[in-house]
Amino acid sequence: MLAIIQAAGWPIWPLLALSILTLALIVERAISLRTAHVAPRQLPRQVAEMLRNGQDSPDALLRLERHSALGQILADVLRVRHEPPALRLAAIEDTGRDVGRQLHRYIGALGTIAVVAPLMGLFGTVVGMIEIFGAYSPAGADPAQLAYGISVALYNTGFGILIAIPATAFHRIYRSRADNLVGDLEREASRLQRASDLAAQ
Repeated sequence: MLAIIQAAGWPIWPLLALSILTLALIVERAISLRTAHVAPRQLPRQVAEMLRNGQDSPDALLRLERHSALGQILADVLRVRHEPPALRLAAIEDTGRDVGRQLHRYIGALGTIAVVAPLMGLFGTVVGMIEIFGAYSPAGADPAQLAYGISVALYNTGFGILIAIPATAFHRIYRSRADNLVGDLEREASRLQRASDLAAQ
């Protein structure tokens, strides 16, 4: 590995840093977008039971809000259920937007990396080409410098593409997963809203 880094020249270092950042973002989103973490399946039933038993005290709602993204939305539904319909809708939509931003966090960064990584690889290619042209002189070409320029060009191009492929794939996967989770949260909020309206009648 060290030999490859030496052969790729100094342009490989920004790409290595970018690859570490990409891996960190992929792992972070994999953990943060787990269904069990965002929308635990048993939570709506527990909240409905809490509503039926009149256990929606401020402390209970605060604990629910801190539980998960779904808990945050359901707590807000319960907190404003006695307000006029327009105020309830505005408050729930605000919370939904905040949760949506949390779920989509860092996904845009993966999309940016997918675009930037090949360009950084291309920059390494240009540096390698400069090394190749520098190998030529009126006396002839320096084979060692020529080989070094070729290795810089190829390694950086390949590494830039190698980073861009998983960044592109996970950007699309996580964006789709976050959108699906937002849809699930909206459905559960609507169900609890209807249940709270029926309980108030």
